Amino acid sequence: MTDIRSIAQGYIDLWNERMPSRRREILATNWTSDARYVDPLMSGEGHDGVDALIAGVQQKFPDFKFSLIGEPNGFGDHARFSWGLGPDGVDSPIKGTDFAVLKEGRIRSITGFLDQVPQGA
Repeated sequence: MTDIRSIAQGYIDLWNERMPSRRREILATNWTSDARYVDPLMSGEGHDGVDALIAGVQQKFPDFKFSLIGEPNGFGDHARFSWGLGPDGVDSPIKGTDFAVLKEGRIRSITGFLDQVPQGA
């Protein structure tokens, strides 16, 4: 049985990882090679595409970190979890919900929805 909480936490850890080499290791371990990410603002294919997206978000928000909001849930090869992005110690100004499709316990695709984005973010 897939541990949805571990999948979601690993996803958050990936987005918070600042060392490119470590991000690549996490991607190789937790994502399929043909993985795809898409949300209303960006999309990426494969490990290179996803890594580039993460680097871009980190560059735009250098002092922000991702955190899980609530409890992830799912069934079969599907998972859903909500996250916040913001400075430590305050309510996250940016929030979203992501839906994952898994293959053999690894992320095959993420479809992200932005639930709260302040003007100008």
